Amino acid sequence: MSAGQSAAFRATVTATGFVLDVPVIGPAEAAARAVASWQDGAELRRLPDGRWLFMLAAPVEIRADRAPGLPVVRTDRGAQAAVGADARAADAGQIAVGAGGVTAVHRMAALPDVEPAAWLDLSGLTLHRPRPVGAAEPEADPVAESLPRRPEPDLRAAAGIAPRTERARRLTEDTPAGPRRRSSSPFARRPGTRPSSGTDPLALAAVVLLVVLPLLVVAGSQGGVFHAGLLLLAFAAGPAAARLRRSHRGTAPGPEGSADAAAATTPAPEHGRSRGRARRPLFDALLARLAMRTAGPLIQGRHARYVRELTRAFEQRRWEDALRDAIRLTDGRPGGQRPWLTLGLPRRYEGALRPTPRVGVSGGASPLSGPTVHQHLAALYQRAAEELERAGRVEEAAFVLADLRGAPAEAVALLVRHRRTVQAAELAEGRDLAADLVVRLWWQAGERERAVRTAYRRAAFAPAVDRLAADDPAAARELRAAWAAHCRDSGDRLGAAEVLWADEALRPSAAADLRDAVALGGPTRSRALPYLLALGAGEVTRALALAVLDSDGDPAATGRSALAAALAELPAADPAADRELATAAARALVRDGGFGTALGERDAGPRHQRLLKRADPLVAADLARPQRAARSEHSTAYTAAERPGTLPVLDAALLGSGAVLVACGQAGVRLLTADGRTKARWDVPADQLVLADHGGAALLVAGYGRVREVSRLDLVTRSVRRWTTLSARQIVPSFDGRHLITADDDGITVLDTLAPRPTVVWRELGRGERLAGRLARTPAGCTGVVVSPLPDGTQTAELWRWDLPGWELRSRSRLRPDAFRPGRSAALASGGLLAAEPHPADGPPSSTVLHWTTEGTPAGPGAGARIEGVAPHGPVADGDHWALAVPGPDGTGVLLHTGAGAGSAPTATVSFPQAGMQAPGIRRHAEAVTHWHRSGRVLATTPDGATLLAHLRVTAG
Repeated sequence: MSAGQSAAFRATVTATGFVLDVPVIGPAEAAARAVASWQDGAELRRLPDGRWLFMLAAPVEIRADRAPGLPVVRTDRGAQAAVGADARAADAGQIAVGAGGVTAVHRMAALPDVEPAAWLDLSGLTLHRPRPVGAAEPEADPVAESLPRRPEPDLRAAAGIAPRTERARRLTEDTPAGPRRRSSSPFARRPGTRPSSGTDPLALAAVVLLVVLPLLVVAGSQGGVFHAGLLLLAFAAGPAAARLRRSHRGTAPGPEGSADAAAATTPAPEHGRSRGRARRPLFDALLARLAMRTAGPLIQGRHARYVRELTRAFEQRRWEDALRDAIRLTDGRPGGQRPWLTLGLPRRYEGALRPTPRVGVSGGASPLSGPTVHQHLAALYQRAAEELERAGRVEEAAFVLADLRGAPAEAVALLVRHRRTVQAAELAEGRDLAADLVVRLWWQAGERERAVRTAYRRAAFAPAVDRLAADDPAAARELRAAWAAHCRDSGDRLGAAEVLWADEALRPSAAADLRDAVALGGPTRSRALPYLLALGAGEVTRALALAVLDSDGDPAATGRSALAAALAELPAADPAADRELATAAARALVRDGGFGTALGERDAGPRHQRLLKRADPLVAADLARPQRAARSEHSTAYTAAERPGTLPVLDAALLGSGAVLVACGQAGVRLLTADGRTKARWDVPADQLVLADHGGAALLVAGYGRVREVSRLDLVTRSVRRWTTLSARQIVPSFDGRHLITADDDGITVLDTLAPRPTVVWRELGRGERLAGRLARTPAGCTGVVVSPLPDGTQTAELWRWDLPGWELRSRSRLRPDAFRPGRSAALASGGLLAAEPHPADGPPSSTVLHWTTEGTPAGPGAGARIEGVAPHGPVADGDHWALAVPGPDGTGVLLHTGAGAGSAPTATVSFPQAGMQAPGIRRHAEAVTHWHRSGRVLATTPDGATLLAHLRVTAG
């Protein structure tokens, strides 16, 4: 090489491209260098010797020894020449490159292209089709219905029992329908029918002939025309008022073949409410007593003949007539609810002789029924069921036990004995028997999906597995595996591993779930590490656990307390590693002042002693007892970043790993560190985040009017896939990983997000009820304000609270007219309502007063804390945490007051300087509360507001 050529390699040149020596550095490194220096319009071609020719769109000044490859320069003749080659050998359109001291000339247009698109991995990107500005909203995907329906086993059809006789039809009378009360049953509601009369026709005729007419004669004979008119008015007004009241409440038809249409359909009272006895109108009670005094012997004889004929039919084994003429018995009494006036006989069963889907009451209740008759009929039915079972008439025996004897559990046991598992499962579910029994029966019947859905809805996985293990251990293991798969599909990797861990034979299959849980970081990682150590994980896992125990920061947010609590219960497989970890955990407890919120005071002491027994004896002897630090009662103040960010923040949440997930509208979604550095980004428009309770998944929601585009983000693999397009007025910002709660004009809808298309698995509200304001949700419950119509045409607002996941209505408290104002109130998941009102109300306001309403305790005027400044918006809430924004003291920013729980004063304030009065947001997730403002600033604290966890501004860099 000449001196001039050697100098060229050290000089600064104007490069028009580079020659990348692929055989030496490899394709991956060559591709990385090309991407790092890529320009719009650049070209990449392959030379015959395997090297790549990388031509730039615009020349760059670069030192030859620092270039990504051998620089290429433009010659005076319009050709291209690599440094070190003879530039005079090439003409225009050609390139001269040197190799082994020889210059080779190639025509550039003839060189084959190298396609860089093959280097890009597009699996993590979501495809978006651009729409013209101002285009119509996207159409929502069709929604499938998959609501659970109450089964109705038809034992009469299986037994082949014929309809009733005409003679029985003529001899029997209908009993009146009782008032219908609202039921909280989750199954589809049955349509109502015309209200039936509250008075038996025979009784009314008897009273008129034997009581009313003589009284009128007496009143008229004493010159009391006014008294006679008043008496007639009373007799007419009583039944009319009762009929009007029942027409407003509505009645429902009884199951086909019931002894009393109303009694068989009187639903159970609402969950959370005591069972109340129906009020009897004073007039109807008086009418019944008068009729019994005058016509009692006649009616008693008629009832006695009925009982004798029924007994004779059973004793003669005329099962068809006996079963159709029989009345129902419940709760060991003649009736669960006595009608106000029932003098006629119970009507004969007309429809299918099968167990009804709802728990009914007696159809034969009357003022003449008594314990003796009830005991006689109960013994009669019991003997009939035993004889029918011995005769092999299983369906009829089950009908007697379930519908006549009022013992559905005995009927289920009978069906199971005779291997009628499907019928037993239908009957058990229809009669609301124990949830673990229902799950076990459906699983044994082969209805695996239905068993899993029932177990989830009624929180019965654990008792169902235990119950099944007593009969069939292999089936119990299969049900446990299905339980774990349900958790895994929902994104709850740690939950799946904990389910599998209870069965020693399934523990090795939990390793993959545990590794995924560790990848989530934070408390989830800390709870997963002890399981891996117990499985014999190696040095890397042990070092990670020690690093967590020796880390700084909040013990709950970092997972240090959770790891110490888990290690106390689950020793490592390696004794040496277990001693080292127990020692480090004991030291961490002394430094942190105990287990914190990971354990209650009752469990903290025993677990601490377990750690000390396994720790190094010398260290354990020197360690002091953990002393929990006293909680500060003062409100803590924080200030967000002084300057706004460059990207808007429409939603944000601090994850368990310590990273912050931010939705930036059309700018996509970003995963940031606690100080604002970008860890990952997704080009998916989103203005709302719906986080899974377990932290393993999130839904990314982009709103286009009433239509929402929804994608699912897996936070373990960091992959995004589009799910669906929804039409919804409100989407609750958290879910269990599978079931998403939405609200619209039709009420509350629960959708299965793991189904290929939106599938409704639950509905709440109806019959004119509508949701007002936003729902507040935690994993254990959900609360909202519901406006219901009243019979007089007005409306009333109530605070409803449900238990999740089964949606049992636990309470509904009527609100004062001044307690709830749309836009100025927010419900909390624990059952409270917060309203913010300017103060004073009779003059220019200067402050804001918080009014609290808890279940059964409405707040009076002036109750609650007072906050300086007038709030332009109402409070916002997430779960049990709330926030209220007022203008900053200098008038140029926003001051956010936050707190937790009903009736609480603010525990922290967050100032956003130089921010507009757009409503800030609050998010309670994992062990943190995140506060954000649209101006691009995010700040996160511990739930009590005592410790700052994240402080950042969101930028486009």
